[in-house]
Amino acid sequence: MAKFSELVNSDKPVLIDFSAEWCGPCKMMAPILKEVAGVLGDKARILKIDVDRNQDIARKYGIVSVPTLMIFKNGGAVFRQSGLMQAPQIIDTLKRLV
Repeated sequence: MAKFSELVNSDKPVLIDFSAEWCGPCKMMAPILKEVAGVLGDKARILKIDVDRNQDIARKYGIVSVPTLMIFKNGGAVFRQSGLMQAPQIIDTLKRLV
């Protein structure tokens, strides 16, 4: 948990993709997030967290369905959405936070 706090405590937006290996829509997020990373470059950080392997973090943030995307800035959650999102939506959201 301490390392997670360090990761999200940034003035740059940090997008966390809470997912699971068994989740079909989660697998569909991978190329979408790759596209987002290609557009935004180093303006935002994108991380994937497996909820089965990181149950404490998932529990702390109330993750009950995957995929769930959360954006953190300066250590606080500023955005949350469950379900599949398309790259343009994610990019627009992150650009507003840069």
